[in-house]
Amino acid sequence: MSAYLYLAQLAVPAQLEAEFTRLYDEGYVPNLLAVPGVSSANRYKLEWSDTPDMPEYLAVYEVDTPGVPKSAAWKQASIDCGWADTIRPHLTTRRHGMFRKLSPTDS
Repeated sequence: MSAYLYLAQLAVPAQLEAEFTRLYDEGYVPNLLAVPGVSSANRYKLEWSDTPDMPEYLAVYEVDTPGVPKSAAWKQASIDCGWADTIRPHLTTRRHGMFRKLSPTDS
């Protein structure tokens, strides 16, 4: 497992859900997996939450360094598949966070 997890929480308008899924699965993920420093990409749909404003989608990316999602290659991967123009402008919620794996001695 990589030392860093990059998380993206997204809310998608219902009318774009099919296109969101198609672009994510067929374009965005394959493009991102070709970006240097990306080890894996997985998407999850919310089953339940204890807060009413939790976005319904979570994407989890294993990356080698915290700068990978800010790289030119990452940005280009998003543009090349159409994600940046077709989906991103319509997302009603976008939350991002980078997490570092802690060792047992980190407290």
